[in-house]
Amino acid sequence: MSLINSEIKPFKATAYQNGEFIAVSDADLLGKWSVVFFYPADFTFVCPTELGDLADNYAEFQRLGVEIYAVSTDTHFTHKAWHDTSETIRKIQYVMVGDPTAAISRNFDVMIEEAGLADRGTFVVDPNGRIQIVEITAGGIGRDASELLRKVKAAQYVASHPGEVCPAKWQEGEATLAPSLDLVGKI
Repeated sequence: MSLINSEIKPFKATAYQNGEFIAVSDADLLGKWSVVFFYPADFTFVCPTELGDLADNYAEFQRLGVEIYAVSTDTHFTHKAWHDTSETIRKIQYVMVGDPTAAISRNFDVMIEEAGLADRGTFVVDPNGRIQIVEITAGGIGRDASELLRKVKAAQYVASHPGEVCPAKWQEGEATLAPSLDLVGKI
């Protein structure tokens, strides 16, 4: 079953953000665009490159009204320790959610049960709490924040312009398509 257009499932967790432990739940994702960014584990190899890339682009996500929730099966205490000891992770200002019970990872169907870790899963959630984008990559394949930004912009555009769609490689400000019989076989 596809998670596209499904509502996010209820969850409650403790997260680390800007020097504080905070409560986070599914309700926090409502009313704005969100990226839920699962990664396998703190203190690893590919994960800090991805999280650092998101941190470098966080201002642009914020400009778009998007909040980022990075999630791993580590605890919020581990997130703080990693934040305190890694130069790359120290620049993170977005929410780092602890999921030690793996409830959130299971809700989003990214839990690798035999490893106790989450897959690299990216979910873009609209203000109504519906999943609009799903991307899952193998453990050794890092994701690119600039491509995620492009996809978020496309999702926001389509949501605010009913009847239009964004073609491949669409960039903000470029032409879109209005599906109709006139286009069939002409693209």
